[in-house]
Amino acid sequence: MPSKKFIELQGMTVESIQEELKQAQSDLGRMKFDHGSKGLENPLLLGETKKDIARLKTELRAREVKAMSPEDLAKRSNIRLRRK
Repeated sequence: MPSKKFIELQGMTVESIQEELKQAQSDLGRMKFDHGSKGLENPLLLGETKKDIARLKTELRAREVKAMSPEDLAKRSNIRLRRK
């Protein structure tokens, strides 16, 4: 599966990103099973798929944070300050 570039992800809708995420997660599970049982032809695809999943989750979270109200953002900042 080719990796999604940042600009391609920004042009997608939230629903399509979620569908892509579900598909990538199911592909990863299938690939892990195949790799454990018979081995993959190219095991580096596992890492690429994990990176694609991370990119998709990051984009979803970025959109979630962008849609937050100022009060929610202030609460989030306080939580982040307490971690230090």
